[in-house]
Amino acid sequence: MLSFLKSGNEPKAPAEEKAGWGVRLRQGLARTRQRFGHQIGTLFAAHRKIDEELYEELEAILLTSDVGVEATSHLLEELRRHVKRDALDDAVQLKAALKRALEGLLAPLAQPLDTADHKPFIIMLVGVNGAGKTTSIGKLARHFQSQGKSVLLAAGDTFRAAAREQLAAWAERNNVAVIAQEKGDSAAVIYDAITAARARDIDVVLADTAGRLVTQLHLMDEIRKVKRVIDKAEPGAPHEVLLVLDANTGQNALNQVKAFDAALGVTGLVVTKLDGTAKGGVLAAIARSRPVPVRFIGVGEGLDDLRPFDAAEFVDALFD
Repeated sequence: MLSFLKSGNEPKAPAEEKAGWGVRLRQGLARTRQRFGHQIGTLFAAHRKIDEELYEELEAILLTSDVGVEATSHLLEELRRHVKRDALDDAVQLKAALKRALEGLLAPLAQPLDTADHKPFIIMLVGVNGAGKTTSIGKLARHFQSQGKSVLLAAGDTFRAAAREQLAAWAERNNVAVIAQEKGDSAAVIYDAITAARARDIDVVLADTAGRLVTQLHLMDEIRKVKRVIDKAEPGAPHEVLLVLDANTGQNALNQVKAFDAALGVTGLVVTKLDGTAKGGVLAAIARSRPVPVRFIGVGEGLDDLRPFDAAEFVDALFD
């Protein structure tokens, strides 16, 4: 049964100063900075020579920050190239070079999501259990509302008992509509949501799906079915397949990117809970091994704590 639990659209919120978000981002990445930034600062202390021992220590810091083997090798090669090209001889000079190399590695991931090409613009959200999909949907609804867009939510997680109620709570908090069914599968719910979105002239549909482990092949088959049904409801949709990743999972996040991308063709990432980990370097691992655009990052529990990814801001927040 089609169900509208809340309707309406919140007025566009005033844009927050970029500097203010930079402060919040820095606060949110405090754990990673305290570990990574402090170690880098100590390693690149004044008057220390650039030698193999320094490179080995830097390699260890990068690996323990979940930068990953491939990205670590890339960054070290870049630094060696800078040292040779610019005739660097003091370790303190490497700090700026490392920031530039890291920013260069992450910059291709910074591709903001543009929903202007389709109406309704259908976004399918996927991920493992506990990654933060439903919470991210609530925050994304606020983000799109701040752009003056109307939003509709689809309660497509029909496996988890409280998922529908949780999404309804986010809908009420944002004053948007949510489509749910007492019974039925995920594909049917999302199909109904797309039909409703067209009838109500909605700009963006955020479709929740059930969390699943990448090793559960039958569940991965089911989510592929959901994607096919979305395409039937709106040819060419979903227009974005967003994979939600919990930054606390470290290198396992990269494995999730590979598995979901292979199954669904992931077009963007939402990286959550960066404020809860000391290993924020996993974005570098993704950039090197599976460079799927990072559309949004989350550094807190507030409605406005999910923002578009900016590589330069992110790298600045990692260093003391």
